[in-house]
Amino acid sequence: NRIVMMPMGTNYGEQNGEMSFLHINYYKERAKGGTGLIIVENASVDSPQGSNGTTQLRIDHDNYLPRLYKFCEEIHKYGTCIAIQINHAGASAVSARTNMQPVSASDIPSKEGGEIPRPLSVEEIHHIVKKYGEAAKRAQAAGFDAVEIHAGHSYLISQFLSPLTNKRTDEFGGSVENRTRFCRMVIEEVRKQVGPFFPIMLRLSADELMEGGNTLEDTLEYLEYIQDEVDIFDVSCGLNGSIQYQIDANYLPDGWRSYMAKAVKEKYGKPCITVGNIRDPKVAEDILARGDADLGGMGRGLIADPEWVNKVEFGNECDIRKCISCNIGCAGHRIGLNQPIRCTVNPAVNTGEDYMKHKVNKPCNVVVIGGGTAGLEAACTAAEVGCTTYLIEKKAELCGLASVISRIPDKKRLADFPNYMIHRARKLHNLFIFTNTGATAELVKSLNPDIIVNATGSVPTLPPITGLHDLVLLRVTSIDEVINLTAFLPAESALQPEGLLHTRGMAASGLRPLCNIPHCCLP
Repeated sequence: NRIVMMPMGTNYGEQNGEMSFLHINYYKERAKGGTGLIIVENASVDSPQGSNGTTQLRIDHDNYLPRLYKFCEEIHKYGTCIAIQINHAGASAVSARTNMQPVSASDIPSKEGGEIPRPLSVEEIHHIVKKYGEAAKRAQAAGFDAVEIHAGHSYLISQFLSPLTNKRTDEFGGSVENRTRFCRMVIEEVRKQVGPFFPIMLRLSADELMEGGNTLEDTLEYLEYIQDEVDIFDVSCGLNGSIQYQIDANYLPDGWRSYMAKAVKEKYGKPCITVGNIRDPKVAEDILARGDADLGGMGRGLIADPEWVNKVEFGNECDIRKCISCNIGCAGHRIGLNQPIRCTVNPAVNTGEDYMKHKVNKPCNVVVIGGGTAGLEAACTAAEVGCTTYLIEKKAELCGLASVISRIPDKKRLADFPNYMIHRARKLHNLFIFTNTGATAELVKSLNPDIIVNATGSVPTLPPITGLHDLVLLRVTSIDEVINLTAFLPAESALQPEGLLHTRGMAASGLRPLCNIPHCCLP
């Protein structure tokens, strides 16, 4: 199939840079889920100088081969092809983690307020080129089916390609031909090491989406100098300074970047991967049908649901747990907090649905109080392992604030999670849901609970915004009124409609269908 899992850092690696068994489980779930090609997260070609994380994978020494070989063996059991991305972080490295000053094309930080790197000497550039080739050779020896060179997203090769970070005056700076020289040397060295029949992919920021940076037209020009030995273009976009496009914000539509892949494909006639908030199978199919790209790349979507491909293939699209592009557990945990990745909508990133293999061995009644997303998750999980489960919700509508907030236009992607949870709940015959029902002591006691789950939510804090505390005294009866009330705020107020929905007493009324997914297989 044409679905590719894109390379995303996880912080699952061992401290020495070796692939962990946690890693293997994580990728195995996506292979079992039917993914056609998995591109493993970026592995450092030259540590510690080129490392971009505390537990980043390494591929700069032969002692990492045994675990990588075992990994490839495991993934290939499921018929999935597998590649690995090789990378040098350059100025995106952090000295607090590497104990070294970052390096780059010039002394320009990779982001505003970032560390100032030192420019690489010509001798150092040639050394790093060799390290890329050696890393690719190891990937081939370990059993990978292809190798991807990262030339985007403000990493070292990108720092040479971009006029924003390359201010050199030697043969590696200035003209387009000079700025592409380092990348061209890396590709040529990789080809020399792996031979003519091993696929080389190149990930690039086709449009840097920053003033003074490479535009799509610029990229189409510079690819003339580096495209000869590339077999597949992985067409991404953005730099650290435009990260809302690199790691797509939730308001960006499904598949919005596909025009970039189309431009590269039309000019160079080589297979292209497109990425960008691809959540809806129909969007993915349309991209292929239009010929915009040859492969559909999914990253966070496969963190949220490793079974995405199988569910689409076998007609179970209603069961997809779609990524809501919140960027909290995947990007925020890893980049902001330097923690292993998690997922807001998938509590079992590494283990998938293995918990359902372990059923209760005696009758067990579970009562869940509160029908928000947390309450539904608890209730569904309990029912799926065999408990007789009762969910009590005092309102007419399930999924709480998540359902209400999703009616704001820029938050509409959030609706995918309530829809999924309600659909999942309705399929469970041992889960009984009471709406418009208060959880009195008498009711709870009558259900003979062995376990009681309190999922009644929280009371958000009101921010200190001028006029807000007076505004919350008004009665709100519909989502339209909530949005319209922003007109009454003082001009200096920075409050957004979604902020209003978080305040006490401002719950919108009105019923919604229990499952509003188009063409749902349930009534």
